[in-house]
Amino acid sequence: MTDDGTTTAAATGTLGYEQARDELIEVVRRLEAGGTSLEESLALWERGEALAKVCRHWLEGARARLDAALAGPAGPGDGTGTEGGTAAEAG
Repeated sequence: MTDDGTTTAAATGTLGYEQARDELIEVVRRLEAGGTSLEESLALWERGEALAKVCRHWLEGARARLDAALAGPAGPGDGTGTEGGTAAEAG
């Protein structure tokens, strides 16, 4: 089962967020539907965990990019003219 887990981890590393999310939805649907053996259910669960990790990675990256964009310029004098109150203080 270790080889299968390694292959799964390698395969999920190349998935985009939407692909991982869609596959995770399908895994959850299959688990909820039942009718699978214990071994199949465990394999689905493990795949779901790996897919959730991929999604979490993408979302954390997106959050970091949003936070950086919302933080604005690095400091005064960056040439963007967005420094609060700088023009008023100069005059």
